[in-house]
Amino acid sequence: MLSPENEAGAADIIRDYVESGRSLEIIGGNTRSGFGNRVEADATLSSRGISGIVAYNPAEMVMTAKAGTPVAEVEAALSAARQMMAFEPMDHRALMGTKGEPTIGGVFAANVSGPRRYVAGAARDSLLGIRFVNGKGEIIKAGGRVMKNVTGLDLVKLLAGSFGTLGFLTEVTFRVLPTPPAQTTLLISGLEDDAATNVMAAAMATSTEVSGAAHLPESVRSRFLNGSLPDGAATVLRLEGLPASVDARAQKLQTILSALGPSRFLDADESRVLWRDIRNVAPYAADQAKPLWRVSVAPSQGHRLVAALRLEAGIDAFYDWQGGLVWMQMEFDPEANLLSRHIRALGGGHSTLLRALPASRHGISAFEPLVIAEDELSRRIKAKLDPAGIFNPGKMGPR
Repeated sequence: MLSPENEAGAADIIRDYVESGRSLEIIGGNTRSGFGNRVEADATLSSRGISGIVAYNPAEMVMTAKAGTPVAEVEAALSAARQMMAFEPMDHRALMGTKGEPTIGGVFAANVSGPRRYVAGAARDSLLGIRFVNGKGEIIKAGGRVMKNVTGLDLVKLLAGSFGTLGFLTEVTFRVLPTPPAQTTLLISGLEDDAATNVMAAAMATSTEVSGAAHLPESVRSRFLNGSLPDGAATVLRLEGLPASVDARAQKLQTILSALGPSRFLDADESRVLWRDIRNVAPYAADQAKPLWRVSVAPSQGHRLVAALRLEAGIDAFYDWQGGLVWMQMEFDPEANLLSRHIRALGGGHSTLLRALPASRHGISAFEPLVIAEDELSRRIKAKLDPAGIFNPGKMGPR
């Protein structure tokens, strides 16, 4: 394990490995170990030693932190100023069966985004600037502390979600937002998946500013809030903001949806715990042996995908992002070809295999295969930033 204490040290290590023709596995806190395709590298390079908050002025709502800074340290600093990362990064440790501390660099390298993503944007949408070391051992700075500074902005977005295959992140600058002082969740019980999809779409079409919309079928409902949710499937709609505004919008939303099924409100504490568990995919953390897919499709198609797959395979699923994000646990094998076929039949989407036993992964790509034009573009970008191919070889596809 190589863990430099500063950016210059990381650059020295990378140059040495380039010159000797050796490869590097790039990690932060390694809490997503097992995510992606198998990496075969000569050594592991971690950013966890490059840590600390560099600059944070709450009035500017922008933070700069070194890539190895623990997410917990970032969240503590933001919480003290009543601010937050709007994209709600999930904690993969329980789901992946890993330990350690998630790092802020890892969050952006994997573009980790939670339930608020479909209204507040993904992690990459909050990222303003980066520093990283490329595959030649050169230190690169891109972006800045304000969005209007577009210098290198495309490069900033490019590194977000590249899983350490294009560069070794050393510093990130990102936008933060005030933490809503109040929140509640409207829970509607007993809806089937198709009806719940329509309800979530109707809720999003109102002026009530729903910031979270998820559907928890009966198969997973008991695994949230220690089983305290009412019997039947639960369709949950979150509202956040000033207390008086939340109360007024919540009552309006309940009135609009009152004819669709029994409903009640969760208090602020229950709401926070529920959405944390949705964010961290809590129902599927218990059985590490079962394959787990993260599938993104059009919100109107999520329930159709699940219904079609259930005719041919044993699966369990729940829905986030108004139905457009399907967390899907297979009972036995990953069934990659079956899943891909049904996704194409419903107009397309993206699937990512988060978890599976090594024997089940053989011959399966963890990431959705790219079309020819996208694959060629990706290869050209990789060749420019990491010409020797030393970073995370095989992580997102063939070297």
